[in-house]
Amino acid sequence: MSTATGSAARAEELDARGFPRFWDAERETRPHAERERLVLERIRHQLHYVYAELPFYRRHYDAHGFHPDQVRSLTDFTTKVPVITKRMLVADQAEHPPFGSYTPREPDGGIARIHGSSGTSGTPTLYAVSHRDWQRAADVHAMAQWCAGIRPDDIAQVGFPFGLFFGGWGVLQGLERIGATVFPLGVTESEKHIELITRLGSTVFTATPSYAVHLLSVAERMGVDLAAGSVRTLLVGGEPGGSLPGTRRIIEHGWGATVIDAGSTSEMYPFQTSVGCPAGTGTHLISDEVHTEIVATGDLNTPIPAGERGALVYTHLWRESQPMIRFAPGDESYLSTEPCPCGRTWPRLPEGVLGRLDDMLVIRGANVYPSAIETGLRTVPELGPEFQIRVSRPGALDEITVLAELGRDAAAALSGTPTGADALRADIVARTEAALRRAVNIGVPVRLLEPGTLPETTFKARRVVDERPRPEDAR
Repeated sequence: MSTATGSAARAEELDARGFPRFWDAERETRPHAERERLVLERIRHQLHYVYAELPFYRRHYDAHGFHPDQVRSLTDFTTKVPVITKRMLVADQAEHPPFGSYTPREPDGGIARIHGSSGTSGTPTLYAVSHRDWQRAADVHAMAQWCAGIRPDDIAQVGFPFGLFFGGWGVLQGLERIGATVFPLGVTESEKHIELITRLGSTVFTATPSYAVHLLSVAERMGVDLAAGSVRTLLVGGEPGGSLPGTRRIIEHGWGATVIDAGSTSEMYPFQTSVGCPAGTGTHLISDEVHTEIVATGDLNTPIPAGERGALVYTHLWRESQPMIRFAPGDESYLSTEPCPCGRTWPRLPEGVLGRLDDMLVIRGANVYPSAIETGLRTVPELGPEFQIRVSRPGALDEITVLAELGRDAAAALSGTPTGADALRADIVARTEAALRRAVNIGVPVRLLEPGTLPETTFKARRVVDERPRPEDAR
């Protein structure tokens, strides 16, 4: 943990558990103008580095008539530097195996870790991380998790997978650097997680938000009251949900714990891009590690003001092995630079990552986000954790239907009142459809299902089934 002398007064402040409030007080409370100067300095360094050393970037920049010398301000960076995308990275890696020409031939100190993510062809995209980058990433994860309230006296049970995906590895890095007790159970039987939380007295649980919701149903079946248990912090990530008010409220109420949303993408890993603030103001962007821009969705070189929704673009400021410079993952959010009561001066995403632009469904001219549908569903107490969005085109127009499972208590109540079950079911459907209309601004029919009808979520939820014919199907 840092003891930077420039912020000695803040570094000495203790939290309610007797630990310092900040992991690196100087860095976390740095004045905005000073941080922007540092960010610009690192951006210019990275641009010259990738142009000189990595053929992928030189080809890309030359093709767009760009040279690093053109960047003299953060506005120049946004308006002049072309973005990169996952599609471009996959194509380059196929042409220049195994890691692509955006990776140094011999990273400083050698490669420490190789991870990957699945591609559309089934061939994984490989990510190589140098020893120096891996060690730096551990510090960033520790700083983020300290912001989340995790301390050395915690017992942290990890429900993210350990394998090809970065998954739980970044979480593990930070927990070990903090000095917490770590139980890296990974993905296993849901009942086993519940049993071992109870047996060990785990105080931190980490997983996707949909899995945290799913475990509430598992615990109910097992007769375990998680809200009365030992977990006090849930560190969630990997998908939208941790910052969606309805989902977060369900998790916090069911677990009796604080939900902290932690964000990144496979391409930006092993560095974390953001972490939720216990003050409830959204997620802090660790902007002096990963510079984050919000730009117009129709033109990724057009900056937009704080408060307006747009596309996220990320840049590694320190990573040397496979650095991502203006990487556009297709995520959407909006920015706030208002002061946070926690004292950290990083900018924030008040509602976290709202969702993926390529997940957006266009239904009869209306934009419908799965995350918005989830927000609406979570306001109906009779519904269970699982739902599915089905999109079809039976005729000339698109149709959307939401299949939503009843909660076990609601299902039992309906079966226990056979004479009034139809009226009760109709009332739940009507309230759910009204909630969805408020959330997405169009009418969405709802079908209620019995608990256990849909597949249970054990990692990331797959909510959308799009049955519309694809253009290639008509050829």
